[in-house]
Amino acid sequence: MSEQTSDLASEYAGLPDLVPARMLNEFVYCPRLFYLEWVDKRWADTGDTVQGKLAHDATDRRGGRMPEPGQAEPPRTTTQVEIADPELGVIAVIDRVDHSDGTCSPVDVKKGHGPADGSMWPADRIQVLTQAVLLRRAGYALRQAQVSYLATHSRSAIDVAEDAEQEVREVVAAARHAASAVHPPLPFVHDPKCPRCSLAPLCLPDETNALLQRTEIPPRTIVPRDPDARPVYVTTQGAVVRVSGMRLQVVAAGGETVVDRRLVDVSQVCVLGNVQVTTQAMAALWRRGAVVIWLSHGGWFNGWSQGPPGKHVELRRRQVIAHGQGIRFAVQMIRGKIHNQRVLLRRNAKLGLPDGVLTSLKELELAAVNANSLPQLLGIEGTAARIYFDHFDRMLNPEAGFGAEFLSNGRSRRPPLDPVNAVLSFCYGLVTKDLVTTLVGVGLDPYLGVLHRSRYGRPALALDLAEEFRSLLAESVTLQCFNNNELREVHFVRHPLGVRLTQDGRRVVLAAYERRMESQLTHPVFGYRISYRRVIDVQARILAAAMLGELPEYVPVLTR
Repeated sequence: MSEQTSDLASEYAGLPDLVPARMLNEFVYCPRLFYLEWVDKRWADTGDTVQGKLAHDATDRRGGRMPEPGQAEPPRTTTQVEIADPELGVIAVIDRVDHSDGTCSPVDVKKGHGPADGSMWPADRIQVLTQAVLLRRAGYALRQAQVSYLATHSRSAIDVAEDAEQEVREVVAAARHAASAVHPPLPFVHDPKCPRCSLAPLCLPDETNALLQRTEIPPRTIVPRDPDARPVYVTTQGAVVRVSGMRLQVVAAGGETVVDRRLVDVSQVCVLGNVQVTTQAMAALWRRGAVVIWLSHGGWFNGWSQGPPGKHVELRRRQVIAHGQGIRFAVQMIRGKIHNQRVLLRRNAKLGLPDGVLTSLKELELAAVNANSLPQLLGIEGTAARIYFDHFDRMLNPEAGFGAEFLSNGRSRRPPLDPVNAVLSFCYGLVTKDLVTTLVGVGLDPYLGVLHRSRYGRPALALDLAEEFRSLLAESVTLQCFNNNELREVHFVRHPLGVRLTQDGRRVVLAAYERRMESQLTHPVFGYRISYRRVIDVQARILAAAMLGELPEYVPVLTR
């Protein structure tokens, strides 16, 4: 190995030896997209990417081997040609190679349309040029390189100049240099490419630029609509979750099918109590990135199962570092919690509030931001929680008759001593399971927290991120269920040790919780309308970006 080659190997340690030509396309199109896909191994499908795969299926039906250079009677066309060059450091799969008069032309097939002037897009050009250089270096005579745009049934061609190899080498070197960086390149500012990008919900270009104050232009609503897939809740005791073909089924103990849904429409399966999930069902869900969550009868979080963990190793490494620097994240989370508690009280206190309650919470919010240790921060959070729950009953409809009992007991757990506490605990479990699912999808370890102490079986990071969402989701749903008379005494079982929801009561709360997740708010930082289901995903990604150092700090959701 030459000294130069050894230096390169050291600089790019951990990166693949060969850069795919399609990744050079991504690099020219958007360096940040290239980094997220090739280095971080992150991918997401949209309608465009699915159509692109279908378009390639037409050329992928048969693979071909290139004829020997100079072969007297080569085939007219060869498809799906894989070619690599270790010295150049590139590998490519060429959709088509056309042969004519002793020369050949690589043809790259694209789903979309080309420029109006009949040329090709710069990103497409470097991809097909790379393919041409690979063929030339393998001994083939080149006629030209072409890109076929299926949307317009057009084909664009370029001549392959003698200096094409040098151009490719320069792009490969630039791409590998970008890939060796700790952080991905910064996103484009208000670029028209972003709204249609499959990785927009992972990249968060406008949101990242807004938080970094790189532009004063308000973020566009480029976070995609909520996916069609939704959670499946299994509350029927003794039921079995199974798969049949491409469908998920829940079968009751008596043999009745109580749920029959397409697997593609399932985002997660949440089982409560005594429910079995077959290994076939878990494997089918894992293949689709869906998580199975186990909760107790009362909604306590017991655990989850998932497929292979995320490939974003650097994020997990940074999370371990953040675990030891938790105060800088924790202060923002507790700030968000106290702020949102105060707003909920201000908006919903039906009986009014004593003088000084809102002022005290405001002062505690400011104190949380200035806390310099976790014990100090936890003390502030505890004081705010006491003030908040001392007046929680004022947000309950007096006619429902549950507020006085809650006031007498205060906030009680394990077991809840009254119906309000029972619903609060159940809803906290629902928020935790959704945050576990979201954190797993982002690539974070739900067990390794920055505020809550990490211990066996405790999803500390999910509990951390839940702090700012407790009032927005769990407590708001609790108030809605009681104030709208959706829950009555018949929905609870009272026993000497406490109170729990009946099966019908759990169904009422689950329905209210899912309605809340579907409802929208105006994001207080970005200004666009977004569902609570999507908000928790955005916040998890902001947390990940802060841990990676892409953002200077974590910014919580602060309602108005």
